[in-house]
Amino acid sequence: MSCDLDESVIKKIIRKIGQECTAQGQTVSETLVAFMVKAVVLDPVNDFHVDQSPTEEDVQSLIQLCVTRLLDTTNPSLSTIKMQVYFDMNYANRAELLREQCHVMEGRLAPVVRDITQSCPRVQEEMENVYQKIVSYVLLSSGLGSPTDIEAVREVAAALQSVFPQTEMITFISLSKKNKEQQLRNFAMLVTGIRLYNKECGKGGSGIDDLPAILNEAIPSATRTVDECLNTCHMLAHQYTALLESTQEDPQRYTQLSSLKLKEALFNVRQYEAFLCILLSDAITSAQEVKKMNVQFAATMEQLKNTVQDKVAIDTKEVFPLFVALSNLWSGFQDEILLLSFLTNMTNNLQQFSEIQSQLFPEEVLTSLLEGVTVKSDEERIRETMGTRVNVSDFKNQEWLFPETTDNFDQLLIQYHGFCAHAIGVKGLTLPGNPAIGILKHKERCYVFSSKEAAYIFAEDPDKFIQLNVEKAKEHAELIQLLELHHQFEYLFPRAQDRNRDKSLIKLTKKCDSSTQTDTHILPPTIVTSYEWNEWELRRKAIKLANLRRKLTHAMQTDLSHMRRENSTQVYLPKDVSTQTKRDNSSNVPRPQIFLEGLRGGSSPTTHMVKVDLTRAVDET
Repeated sequence: MSCDLDESVIKKIIRKIGQECTAQGQTVSETLVAFMVKAVVLDPVNDFHVDQSPTEEDVQSLIQLCVTRLLDTTNPSLSTIKMQVYFDMNYANRAELLREQCHVMEGRLAPVVRDITQSCPRVQEEMENVYQKIVSYVLLSSGLGSPTDIEAVREVAAALQSVFPQTEMITFISLSKKNKEQQLRNFAMLVTGIRLYNKECGKGGSGIDDLPAILNEAIPSATRTVDECLNTCHMLAHQYTALLESTQEDPQRYTQLSSLKLKEALFNVRQYEAFLCILLSDAITSAQEVKKMNVQFAATMEQLKNTVQDKVAIDTKEVFPLFVALSNLWSGFQDEILLLSFLTNMTNNLQQFSEIQSQLFPEEVLTSLLEGVTVKSDEERIRETMGTRVNVSDFKNQEWLFPETTDNFDQLLIQYHGFCAHAIGVKGLTLPGNPAIGILKHKERCYVFSSKEAAYIFAEDPDKFIQLNVEKAKEHAELIQLLELHHQFEYLFPRAQDRNRDKSLIKLTKKCDSSTQTDTHILPPTIVTSYEWNEWELRRKAIKLANLRRKLTHAMQTDLSHMRRENSTQVYLPKDVSTQTKRDNSSNVPRPQIFLEGLRGGSSPTTHMVKVDLTRAVDET
């Protein structure tokens, strides 16, 4: 089985195995099949050679062995591998889950945001339609109520009207697309804060659940569920370990229990325990975050009440930041609800992979097997070895770490998930290691042990026992994930075989990202622009220079070209000049006033007319 096996051949094998399992009524994922192929190839019992190209017979044998293992539902090893694949493909930490939820929410709101930011309303009716879309966006973005809830829509519209009246729509439309989106986010936070404040005052709150109360009740319940599962795991792990230790002391008992797959059951329980510890840690983190947010929310609400009181008008600079703070805290509560739902689903779905324990070892069977066997818990084993410690002077070339001599002792990355490095390969047991005995640092990796004797034996030849652990992982492929041995088996198949590389079962070892910064252009630039690295370019320039030395430059003029020259003339631009040729003037002359007397005649036959001139002289006017 060549390690550089063509990717298309691997995919063909995986597809063939999946088809045969489906034909026999068992549906399996490609990731599970890929890991099973790896497990079968690694198992030395199957005698596949990774340094040789596979024959057609090898491929058919590989397919048949994988199908047989995948259909063996009574094997705890298969349940463990399924559990590992499920957890690896579905689990996400807090940051990843919240980031994914944010992307989902942005995708849901994208059509509404696009309609708002790209619209250019002209008339009043179009303005009102855009405003209603903003109301819908604010309601959907806050998650406080349904768009079909008339009362919730009215509350949102009223709150939005108080911070963004319709008369400001013209200003909003004139903004750029980026500024519009920012304004929409601001509106959503302000309206959410206003509605939360109104709910606290008893003036609204339609469709708003009491998330703090729900979380204060749900988180302890979820934590208790995980704790109960963990206690069951601990009990089974301790019992299986005691039974396996008894078989090593009594050959007759080994013959009796060798067919019960106790080791596989132990590995299944230990893996289930490891995953539950991760979920419990997340639940504890959620409880701490909720407790902190409850205090902040109550303090912010009280500050807002003191600021508002019964005032008619309030400065927006005082209350708007408080509304935004309430909105952000409420978003935190919503995030915790999402995380709690995720953790609950993961806990419930993981239980199916441990059901095989009750099938293989019912309570009455396990009780009968444990008769006369002393069962020790992990805590008891550690307490028994608390008084012992490795003597550093017994080792010349080994480095031992102790709490009083090592900084950040509790944060050291222990190999094999904290299990005894000696017991895994020699006894096939996952015994808890006690760091107080001493941590062996070998080739930049740290190892712990369950007893002082195990530490001394391992330190004599660490590479030998490390290889024994690798061989044990080849026999039981589920140990690769449980003991975090991915770096030992990266060579087998290319990571490209997985559909989702980011969630591949074979994860890289933990690394630390670091960066350094240097000044740009410390020294002045010394770039020679005439430099040529190409030898042939230098030859061309040399030939050109050699030819120029034997050339002369001539110039001549012909009848057709002697008048072709560039001429230029200068002229004076016209000036703006104006003259006045006419003057408007006026004068005032006396009005003529002349009267005639005697025109009608009189008693005498002769008419005598008298002319009287009353016109004023010119010099009098």
